[in-house]
Amino acid sequence: MAPPAPLLAVRGSEGLYMVNGPPSFTESTAFQRDSGKNCKVVAFSKDGSLFAWCNGEKVNIVDVTSAELLRSFDLPKAVCLEFSPKNNVLATWQAYTTAKDGTAGVPNLQLHDVKTGKCLKSFIQKKMQNWCPCWADDESICARNVNNEVHFFENNNFNTIANKLHLQKVNDFVLSPGAQPTKVAVYVPGSKGAPSFVRLYQYPSFGGPQSALANKSFFKADKVTMLWNKKATAVLVIASTEVDKTGASYYGEQTLHYIATNGESAVVQLPKTGPIYDVVWNPNSVEFCVVYGFMPAKATVFNLKCDPVFDFGTGPRNAAYYSPHGHILVLAGFGNLRGQMEVWDVKNYKLISKPVASDSTYFAWCPDGEHIVTATCAPRLRVSNGYKIWHYTGSLLHSYEVPSDEEMWQVSWQPFLDGVFPVKAVKYQAVPSELLSAEPKPAQAYRPPALRNKPVTSSKLHEDEPPQNMKPQSGSSDKPLSKTALKNQRKHEAKKAAKQEAKADVNQESAQSSGPQSAPRSAVPAVTSGDPEVDKKIKNLKKKLKAIEQLKEQAAAGKQLEKNQLEKIQKETALLQELEDLELGL
Repeated sequence: MAPPAPLLAVRGSEGLYMVNGPPSFTESTAFQRDSGKNCKVVAFSKDGSLFAWCNGEKVNIVDVTSAELLRSFDLPKAVCLEFSPKNNVLATWQAYTTAKDGTAGVPNLQLHDVKTGKCLKSFIQKKMQNWCPCWADDESICARNVNNEVHFFENNNFNTIANKLHLQKVNDFVLSPGAQPTKVAVYVPGSKGAPSFVRLYQYPSFGGPQSALANKSFFKADKVTMLWNKKATAVLVIASTEVDKTGASYYGEQTLHYIATNGESAVVQLPKTGPIYDVVWNPNSVEFCVVYGFMPAKATVFNLKCDPVFDFGTGPRNAAYYSPHGHILVLAGFGNLRGQMEVWDVKNYKLISKPVASDSTYFAWCPDGEHIVTATCAPRLRVSNGYKIWHYTGSLLHSYEVPSDEEMWQVSWQPFLDGVFPVKAVKYQAVPSELLSAEPKPAQAYRPPALRNKPVTSSKLHEDEPPQNMKPQSGSSDKPLSKTALKNQRKHEAKKAAKQEAKADVNQESAQSSGPQSAPRSAVPAVTSGDPEVDKKIKNLKKKLKAIEQLKEQAAAGKQLEKNQLEKIQKETALLQELEDLELGL
């Protein structure tokens, strides 16, 4: 039996409706359009079988296949909805309000039993950030962050707190995906000179730092984002500060850390300085892609040893999206960039297509792993609202633009569980399309009349770096070097280069001294003391000072120097004094 076509839910001032996915792209007749203009929020269940929305009067739940109304809750002010992974509970949140006399308001976070419609529990949740409780995939555990503690409930019994994880000022936590045992990543921000840290625990072993599976502490973190891989074996932590004290970036400073459940941890070394725009795990859980660096940004795939596997070079991009099966990667530049996309075959690292979706504010893979939706939504952009559906080979299959006096607020694919759609072989030939996907050519740059009949000289602000494979070649028997070995190799190469440079300098000096008599008189002959030991000392000092000059040039170019290199630079004054003393003594 062929897998079903995913639906696309569209919410806007025209109402709420669903569109049949590829290949038809017609409005679904099964789901009755809700024409009200007050639809604030929509949510699919994790398996895509249920759909909930709030229309400003009620929260409704329907069965997506039959479009039968299953439940209706009298919650006109709900602005957030979320289904639990097994569709047993619907969580709703509305803005917290206090009474006029200053007394505490009514609980605004409610958990409803989807089957019976009964309210299982109500909580006071003042902030919208991290409002929703987190469930394990089998719903055996549910967790909430409450006043420096993470409260755990078991089997959706919200009247009894089954377990607590207490850490001073715990700010955030993330439950691992997948089967039992469930793991928890918690973040505690630093204070009074103490570093911030992220710890991994296995539920329910919360006996302190000793019981943690892994621990990673770091300075320079005002907030963190924690990303589990699908197999729950490792977490990527993006630590960011709001202000970059060096003044290099307006966006603050970011660092990327890797923490594995076996206790290993590392800082992911990014070759280019600048912001980290996006980090995303491949669904296969063994590699991840990072988009980083001042524009034009670099994009690199790393393995679990945090070694680079493939570098995509530089380009106008700030986001990365793996297909649901992990076999295709899209690198894109949205927001203040033109909307250029690069579609890559992950297995062979070959470029498939380069479509352009201008002014896009939203991107999402279709669960079938073949189609993509890009959309321009309000309030991010209030003009030219609409959506486009593409095939990954670059063909534009369907486009819809709302009338100029209307707005579109959200589009969302109907999700499906893993395994519903089989993985298909990657195509490179663009699939046929009735629509022209070619973007209008950008207007040419203004040229003054005097230059109009002359050939155009192309001048680029930046030369883009080409993609390069970072894997060791299969033909060579050499294993990839460890970080220490690489460091030693670099030191050895630097020493070798310095020796060759010194040798070249000596040859140059001897060539100049043995040059013809007609050489200009301004050429000063090398002064010698007559004492070979003193000459040797002067030569060594000059060599050290030259090396310090090179290090200073590297530091000015933005390269991160090692501790011993910084110590060398600090010795410059003393070396200059010593050289002066020796030369004065001649």
